[in-house]
Amino acid sequence: MIAVEGVKKDSIRSHYQLGTLFYRLLWGPHIHHGLWDENDSKHETSAYQAQCQLTDTLADLANLTSADRVADIGCGMGGSAIRLAKLRGCDVTGVTLSPVQRNWAAFSSRVKRVAGQTRFLAEDAESVVFQPASFDVVWSVECTEHLFDKPRFVQRAAEWLRPGGRLAICVWFEGEDTTQSGHRSQCEEVCERFVCPSLATRSDYAEWMVRNGLKIRHNVDWTERVARTWEICKRRVQRTGIRHLARVLDREQVDFIDGFDALLNAYRSGAMQYGAIVAEKSV
Repeated sequence: MIAVEGVKKDSIRSHYQLGTLFYRLLWGPHIHHGLWDENDSKHETSAYQAQCQLTDTLADLANLTSADRVADIGCGMGGSAIRLAKLRGCDVTGVTLSPVQRNWAAFSSRVKRVAGQTRFLAEDAESVVFQPASFDVVWSVECTEHLFDKPRFVQRAAEWLRPGGRLAICVWFEGEDTTQSGHRSQCEEVCERFVCPSLATRSDYAEWMVRNGLKIRHNVDWTERVARTWEICKRRVQRTGIRHLARVLDREQVDFIDGFDALLNAYRSGAMQYGAIVAEKSV
């Protein structure tokens, strides 16, 4: 696992308090990667459709049904939580570090008419309290990168699950081959630009899950299917001139926008990977 100094909880919160505007303008209501089909070489699938496909594919892997109570950890503006409630009939509790995102998600859930099935908390994922066996699914898409104690989060998530419950996550992983040239420097640059205190490998996450009584059901590499996300974001930055707005509002947002190449290059070199893991708690 690669860790960097200087990333603080307040800087992560600030990033999303201000950065929500940029995420929404650049990427829409789902502030996570899109997942394209491997044979979609002509860009037939839009960015929005690809983001929905990522949510739907993870939900399929985790066998989500209308009977499931879901904790969406790192729910952002509520995109996944609302989609799971509306299309799958799930009851979803979303957790975000940002009060701005919490309010946005709550408003969106009313607009989409799923407010009765969703609730959103402005809480720290590393300290939020839920009772043991409270959920059928703990869902987390691109949140654990921002956590300081990742093994502890997996342990707590396992405790929140009822027997037979599933932990379903999508993660920016540190690449497994840590010996290649430039590996550490590429990962550290991404951590610094995207306010991630550390990155862990796919093997790290799987080990933490097994250690806490979870059985791995799916462990998939989607790196090549999601990398297009950052190519699209780069084009949108160039087309909209949003970087100039970021310079006025907050210098850290400029570092974030200028970091798109860093993440894309890390995917291409293998220094980083993107994928999903679904693990089930023993009955």
